[in-house]
Amino acid sequence: MSVIRPATVDDVPVILQMIHDLAIYEKEPHAVRNTPEMLTDVLFDENPRVYATMAENAAGEVQGFALWFLNYSTWEGVHGIYLEDLYVTPAARGEGHGKALLQHLAATAVERGYARVEWSVLDWNEPSINFYKRLGAFPMEEWSTFRLTGEALEAFGAAREAHARG
Repeated sequence: MSVIRPATVDDVPVILQMIHDLAIYEKEPHAVRNTPEMLTDVLFDENPRVYATMAENAAGEVQGFALWFLNYSTWEGVHGIYLEDLYVTPAARGEGHGKALLQHLAATAVERGYARVEWSVLDWNEPSINFYKRLGAFPMEEWSTFRLTGEALEAFGAAREAHARG
């Protein structure tokens, strides 16, 4: 049985540990720069724009989490939920915690009139892909994710400033 609840400030250390564990699983162990202070600020400041939902077992032990935020569909004219991270501890996989977290997000979307819940998954992560398909989710076959980050982001942003001065 999975108990789903909103994250509290006391969950920040376990959320951050699970973020690190997810990064290891996704073969990016050195990519996490997040800190307890940064995570606390983004989740619990006066006007949060990022949310975390926890999954616990019957004994009250955290077994996983979902970290999400709102996106917006110009075509639908309403918000949706973007699931940034879904993680269940290896020992608790197969116990329904991931499904319960996703069901909670789906119910939240329906209750609030949002159009969708969406997320990205690594192409090689067959266990997760199969899990998501069993739930009724489908890949967006014609879409690719693009990202500006690091030096490319800085250079491109700086070019705007140079053009504005110029």
